[in-house]
Amino acid sequence: MKIKYLILSGCLTLLAACVSNTMPTPHNWQAQRDWQTFDTTGRLGVKINDKGSYANFDWTRKDGVETIDVNTPLGNTVGQLCRDSQGVLALDANGKIYSADTPEALSEQLLGYALPIEHLGVWANGEWVRDVPHGFTADGKLKQLGWTISRELNDDESTRILLLENEKMSIRMAFSESSRTAGQPEKMGKCAARG
Repeated sequence: MKIKYLILSGCLTLLAACVSNTMPTPHNWQAQRDWQTFDTTGRLGVKINDKGSYANFDWTRKDGVETIDVNTPLGNTVGQLCRDSQGVLALDANGKIYSADTPEALSEQLLGYALPIEHLGVWANGEWVRDVPHGFTADGKLKQLGWTISRELNDDESTRILLLENEKMSIRMAFSESSRTAGQPEKMGKCAARG
């Protein structure tokens, strides 16, 4: 009888270990949804090799157009990134326009490294990018596309801090306020810089 009990106990322990190794989805992450509008402001910090740069931002999505204005602490716009159905544009403070097919390609062209700009809105909304492999760390951080992503939440479950890290850099976004509306765009617009 003791042998059967030991075998059963051992099997249950092994089963419990297997179950605890299958990581459930942390409660503050969910599958990507569609957002008709997204509007937020905040502060952005990028750190590469112990060197950091900081800026304020205004970020909107409306009519299928996503625009990020990068501002000085005094509120002057020093650059704008805009993505629409035709691709992505960057507009510098002198009015010069740079273009590429994807935000990552444009950041590679302008900065020398690819930033995951295309997916920031998804991660900021507490979602993982659909149709792309993802996983979670033991402490509930999202792992996707070579980044480890964590969030600090406000009382209403909206994101207060979004932190992305990989071997080369870290990106920290602190949101002061934000609003969003679920659904598909009612019409498709284009970046204002396209004329």
